[in-house]
Amino acid sequence: MHRYFALLAYKGTAYHGWQIQPNASTVQEELNKSLTILLREPIETTGCGRTDTGVHATRFYAHFDTGTFITDREQLLFQVNAILPDDIRVYDIFSVKNDQHARFDAIKRSYSYYILRESNPFYKEFTWFNTRELDINLMNEAAARCLRHEDYACFSKTGGQNTTTICQINRCEWLFYDQFLRLDVSANRFLRGMVRAMTGTFIDIGLGRMSLAQFDDLLHSGDRNLAGQSAPAQGLFLEEIVYPYLSTNREYFFKA
Repeated sequence: MHRYFALLAYKGTAYHGWQIQPNASTVQEELNKSLTILLREPIETTGCGRTDTGVHATRFYAHFDTGTFITDREQLLFQVNAILPDDIRVYDIFSVKNDQHARFDAIKRSYSYYILRESNPFYKEFTWFNTRELDINLMNEAAARCLRHEDYACFSKTGGQNTTTICQINRCEWLFYDQFLRLDVSANRFLRGMVRAMTGTFIDIGLGRMSLAQFDDLLHSGDRNLAGQSAPAQGLFLEEIVYPYLSTNREYFFKA
């Protein structure tokens, strides 16, 4: 058997996330179907993570095993993209060692959450339109405290079935430019629904609904009920996956 990595991107609006689910359209299902048709054998992909319903990805890796040795990658890419829906695109397919794993080998994942500060109909499916006055400095003070914390049970989606809620966040920062407010957050791993819960909580802090002392209490409580509401899915993008053996770049959807 031969193992390959696929680098892809997708607009998540029409999908119930990455992972295959019964009676629901998913990105993984579409990719599996296209590769199965072209390689003429059942193909099951394994993703670098799972994104929720409506969440987008500018960079996403998946691996798959096949008995076929792929000799013409460019032709396969052309054919795969001809079959896939227009909101999913595979940028590259390349051979890796049989023990290299798209999910378990990733050492860093980076998300961005985009908030639109001025009305614009063209960005509706990619941002959270929110014009309320926010204290960005206070939000960044709270974000900086995440760099000194590890247990994020308070931001874990109920029923997430996590074996651990420990995550090592190495970047968490709000940036304001043009008509956008953007949260950049990077970590070795994320819990289900974590970034959207963090975003909603930071907004509460920016609105004065939660103090920094209350935020500290929240982090140590592990209680999801004390955190803010989850931000809408359409503003969230998975933008970077880092492996120790690959040269990778972050792909911002809206660049500063």
